[in-house]
Amino acid sequence: MFYEVKLPEPGADKRKAAALVILNPAESRRLLAKATVALPEVQNAWKNGLIIIARGITNAYVTEEFFKISIEPKAGQTAGLICNGIANNHDGPPVCKWHVIAKGKPVENADSTVEIQKFSPDDVMIKGANAIDMQGNAGIWTCGVKGGTIGMCWPIITPRGSHLIQPVGLEKLIPSVAEAAEHSGIHHFNYSMGAPGRIVPVTTSKIITEVQAFAILAGVQAYPIASGGVGGCEGCVCLTIEGEEKNVEKAFEIAKSIKGEPPVTLPVKYSISSAADYGYDPAKQYACLH
Repeated sequence: MFYEVKLPEPGADKRKAAALVILNPAESRRLLAKATVALPEVQNAWKNGLIIIARGITNAYVTEEFFKISIEPKAGQTAGLICNGIANNHDGPPVCKWHVIAKGKPVENADSTVEIQKFSPDDVMIKGANAIDMQGNAGIWTCGVKGGTIGMCWPIITPRGSHLIQPVGLEKLIPSVAEAAEHSGIHHFNYSMGAPGRIVPVTTSKIITEVQAFAILAGVQAYPIASGGVGGCEGCVCLTIEGEEKNVEKAFEIAKSIKGEPPVTLPVKYSISSAADYGYDPAKQYACLH
């Protein structure tokens, strides 16, 4: 479900304003990271509890915002990724291993599968996604026979009522996550451009898109009005931002501050050299992951 933000009621005597904002995927990731870190639930867990940051590219930005560090290459922080025209896997450990935070400090050499067993309702798991739909469902592409990270964490945090926060850019908006799940899977395909996987629906997380991010950070309403582009704007989102003038000005300053965010940097080694090298055979490409 989309994270609910209660916007301030506009006063009759308040000046209203609107702004047009265009963000490419890297800029959106920076915005999402800033909003995720600012969430009351996350701030509470930072001070008093546990936070687990799953592997992921957007989560590399989240980690940077938490610790004021630089992670390069950012795509080295994930395992699976779509790049160079195929679904692939990054060979190697994450660049930054500060993925478990206890009361504001990273737990060295932590095992998230162990630490998550300590979760209470106030603790937080931060996990990206590969798809979202307008019903507020998230979809996670997983190639793991045990369901990957989401297969590990969701059965634990859901019954405990812990927070699953998912920062996801609107570039990943699809018609239906449920439909995507029905038409994907490790053994679903006869031909494949990369490693086959299943879209796993997640229905009880709190999704942060650019719309929620601007509401969280500046108290404004954002409306997606267009998407896409060329010349470095591939995958961009175009937003109208509306609200009280001072809040719109704040949101616009935030947008200006993240303009020029460098493109996501890539790792140098992958599991699959190219889909063509394996005759586009899904099983042969999948075998490269293990």
